[in-house]
Amino acid sequence: MDIVTWFRGLDPVIQALFATLFTWFVTALGAGMVFFFKEIKRTVLDGMLGFAAGVMIAASFWSLLAPAIDMTEAAGGIPWLPAVVGFLVGGGFLWLVDQIMPHLHMGNEDNQKEGVKTSLRRSTLLILAITLHNIPEGLAVGVAFGAIASGIPEASLAGALALAIGIGLQNFPEGAAVSIPLRREGLSRFKSFLYGQASGLVEPIAGVLGAYAVIAMKPILPYALSFAAGAMIYVVVEELIPEAQLDKKTDIATIGAMLGFALMMFLDVSLG
Repeated sequence: MDIVTWFRGLDPVIQALFATLFTWFVTALGAGMVFFFKEIKRTVLDGMLGFAAGVMIAASFWSLLAPAIDMTEAAGGIPWLPAVVGFLVGGGFLWLVDQIMPHLHMGNEDNQKEGVKTSLRRSTLLILAITLHNIPEGLAVGVAFGAIASGIPEASLAGALALAIGIGLQNFPEGAAVSIPLRREGLSRFKSFLYGQASGLVEPIAGVLGAYAVIAMKPILPYALSFAAGAMIYVVVEELIPEAQLDKKTDIATIGAMLGFALMMFLDVSLG
């Protein structure tokens, strides 16, 4: 039995677990770059952030919103309703968490902390910021695999795998973008790596929860897909794009975003 046949025979929740463990593993690989580099050029970081933004924007439409609209239309519902409602609720949920969870975005000063007031260290707040935006990534992958169990034609294993691969690829530069700045903050290489990869551990948790929720409550599937899309777009607009534009050479981030979008579109269309 080859690995594809074996994977196809697994329960969708287990598939979601393995897929999000893969995305976490790629995050850990990226975080491992701290053992080779202590600094990361601003232009390289901007390109990484732009690439991640492009992947997430493309995934939000091709892997989440478009299938949600198709599913609703096929079921005889109002095509735009679940997509619009789920999208706005997803963004609203991330906004609420953003107001509560203490965190600090890369490139910001200590007086620019967000969330509730806290005495947590700067390094901890940086990790929390990345962890916050990994939640919708894991949720998106989990919902995509959970959709397979619903038996809806628009949901396919290839499409879910394409999403997992796309999220995984953008997690590599993301892992490096976390661990290397932590090293610059004064942490040891090992601690920087440990904290950098830990920021991705929330993805398997969110992935399993997303897959299970969709399977348990099949009617919410289009809303769940759109919810994940809204949460991802919130992260892109609120965090990734502003951070990628801090430097004057904004074209680097823009090129990265274009490449990330094109790659995710290619993966979803060719594999899905």
